Amino acid sequence: MRHTMVRLLGLVLGAVALTAPGQAQGPAEPPHAWLFGAWIGGLYPPPVTLNAQECLAQPVVIFTRDLVLRAIFTTDTYVQRRVDTVRATATGTEFRLIEPLESTPAGNALFGDQAAPPPAGFGCENANVLHVKREGENQISFPHCSDFPYPLIRCSTR
Repeated sequence: MRHTMVRLLGLVLGAVALTAPGQAQGPAEPPHAWLFGAWIGGLYPPPVTLNAQECLAQPVVIFTRDLVLRAIFTTDTYVQRRVDTVRATATGTEFRLIEPLESTPAGNALFGDQAAPPPAGFGCENANVLHVKREGENQISFPHCSDFPYPLIRCSTR
């Protein structure tokens, strides 16, 4: 009986391998893998000339597998948003985001400064949705997001 089960399992696995020729072993890349890395611009027009070191010193947006981070002018830390779901669209990618990981302190309570907390989203119609439009190989934009009126360009690693 055990020998028959092992043979059956071998046949099933063999059939699966035959029906999926050329597929790589391991997990597929997520639909936003093309965005991974650091991006500059968005808050201001992207610089025309910028070396990799200058770009990577102060990126405006960083995409990873599980997080999207954005810089804001009022603090020296990035607002971190966890990725809930991602789907590819005809023009780029759409992110559904989870509430912020942590809130940045709103002002300095010692001096009574109670400034508004940093924005949780990207200035889009919904703080938990981010539409990314691919403008070129290394250029993107966030359509309808008031915090990012300009395109972003990818920071080169070289």
